[in-house]
Amino acid sequence: MEGKKVLVVGAGPVGSLAALYAAGRGAEVEIYELRGDLRNDETTPLNFTKSINLALSERGINGLRSAGTPELLESILARTIPMHGRMIHTRTATGAISQQSQAYDVHGRFQRSVDRGELNKVLLDHLSSLPNVHFFFQHKMTGADFGKKKAWFEIMDKSSRTSEDRAREIEVSFDLCIGADGAHSATRHHMMKYARMDYQQEYIDCLWCEFTMPPSKSGDFAISPNHLHIWPAGSFMFIALPNLDKHFVCTLFGPVELFSRLETGSESELVSTFDKYFPGVTTYIPPADLLGQFKRNPHLPLVNIKCAPHHFGESVVILGDAANAMVPFYGQGMNAGLESVRVLFSKLDTMPDRATALAAYTAERAEDARVIADLALANYTEMRSSVTSPLYKWRKWIEEHLDKYVPSWGWATQYSRISFSNMRYSDVIQRSKSQKRILTSVLLAVALAGGTVPLAIVWWWLFGMRFQQRKIFNLTRSAR
Repeated sequence: MEGKKVLVVGAGPVGSLAALYAAGRGAEVEIYELRGDLRNDETTPLNFTKSINLALSERGINGLRSAGTPELLESILARTIPMHGRMIHTRTATGAISQQSQAYDVHGRFQRSVDRGELNKVLLDHLSSLPNVHFFFQHKMTGADFGKKKAWFEIMDKSSRTSEDRAREIEVSFDLCIGADGAHSATRHHMMKYARMDYQQEYIDCLWCEFTMPPSKSGDFAISPNHLHIWPAGSFMFIALPNLDKHFVCTLFGPVELFSRLETGSESELVSTFDKYFPGVTTYIPPADLLGQFKRNPHLPLVNIKCAPHHFGESVVILGDAANAMVPFYGQGMNAGLESVRVLFSKLDTMPDRATALAAYTAERAEDARVIADLALANYTEMRSSVTSPLYKWRKWIEEHLDKYVPSWGWATQYSRISFSNMRYSDVIQRSKSQKRILTSVLLAVALAGGTVPLAIVWWWLFGMRFQQRKIFNLTRSAR
């Protein structure tokens, strides 16, 4: 990409990382962003909330690591808080408040809570230090000709307007345009005029509202800082992620009907709902503060977007939410976006020409994007209800023990493969389906047989016989 001009539309984490990869390969990079400088406190995020925290896991970390700037990765990781598992908050049958920790991984691997704004700031600061990267904030993409490799932007800064009503428009030429401008992507919109794109958008029956849980009176975290806290309530839930300033960023997720009822109901109804379904929360967030935040903070929708292809010719490619916006329940939105940058540039580095590389990228990534979007939606059910199910806990226990004590079988939970590996999402789901079929067959055999002795026989078949098979296989191989 030496000497090529790369346009990056969108200065969020995914766009910033894409710019870093391109700049590292010698390209002249121009970053165009609709909003003002995202590092400025007065810049309003597109979702109208500044404090959102994200879970950074292996895929995202590997995307950052592969940029080849170790000091940047270290700076980002220093701004994260390890979360070793979920803390499930419920009430016992007697009404007592109960907390139960569920480790994410049998090998001790963990997620990292990170402030999106902080992550973005570190990336933008690093890009600002590079001589071949240039920023254009408050520039709105209004058109593109991806055949001629030209794009048009309105300059939204009022001081640049030629009159009170007319924003000045500029034309920009490029060799490659990378669209990382979010779920309502202008790049994707204009690309649809050129690519024969299949497009699916689905708003789910769920709204979300953000809350802040302050530190305790002693100035420490109000609850354990090394967990993602979940208050499951069947059809809705409340979660909390730790922040470096000792606050927790909390989110209420629930169906539209719940929000409508709380919006039109009395103030006491909101507090009583929290006390009933989210035990202990009003101890940490005083009722008056809870009410104020619910009224003040927006109640926002969640959308799933799938599309294909993710490119057109050799001139444009879309990444992150622009290509595959997903609900946040697997914590993979940002991680998948950062991984997409790594996958894209691995194709560009190894393929004979850009058109072939972009086609190979779409062929791989569109399938994986569809899979993780579906998994993210399914994980909403797990987080709000299944985490308290004995069957869920039993299956998790079996899979983790197989992973730990018989690692040669290559067994692992779906969650660990998604969060702690770089295996393709589509391969993860195939492995998980295979494991589920095996476990279902074994447990069905146990249920039909009944009793302790049959159970022992089944487990001997599962563990002992396969161990013997592997032993015989190894002896045979040695004899050769």
